[in-house]
Amino acid sequence: MNHDTYPDSYIREILNTVKSIAMVGASPVNVRPSYFAFKYLAQRGYDMIPVNPGHVGKSLLGKPFVASLADIGRPVDMIDIFRNSSRIPPVVDEALKLVTLPKVIWMQLGARDDEAAAKAEAAGIKVVMNRCPKIEYGRLSSEISWMGVNSRTLSSKRAPIPTQGMRLSLNRTSVSGGETAASDRAAKDKNDLS
Repeated sequence: MNHDTYPDSYIREILNTVKSIAMVGASPVNVRPSYFAFKYLAQRGYDMIPVNPGHVGKSLLGKPFVASLADIGRPVDMIDIFRNSSRIPPVVDEALKLVTLPKVIWMQLGARDDEAAAKAEAAGIKVVMNRCPKIEYGRLSSEISWMGVNSRTLSSKRAPIPTQGMRLSLNRTSVSGGETAASDRAAKDKNDLS
């Protein structure tokens, strides 16, 4: 799979089918990005499991922290890695040792390890790198457009404001876009500087 871009259908299928998500690197500190992503996904009805050995004995939104993936004690559909790229290989190796393999390994924004991704994919696990499920969910449901962001999804009906545990439809029509001559020039200029 090309991990530089993902078809909306690939992301949509993942977010529509997973139910439980183990977030490795979750933090109980309410100003951390992992806290926001954890809370958002929990509010959208996902069964969230915080994984962080430094916070065992604490809980995050009523969910007790576990030290490792092996300590979860039940199958999970997706592992969301909220760690930097250098910490990805041990997490993927641990995931591959689980009795029941996850369906998806998702690496957060800025996190990428092509070798670890290839190992996971060889085991039949879908992989997403350098993306945030919170952002992708908001984009595909058009919820992010409530804040004035172009979600590239089309509908004549505005998505409802979700209530606790409510999943929004991710089946809105997506259009390609986001690229402009200015963004193409900026990307080229950035590559020329490298």
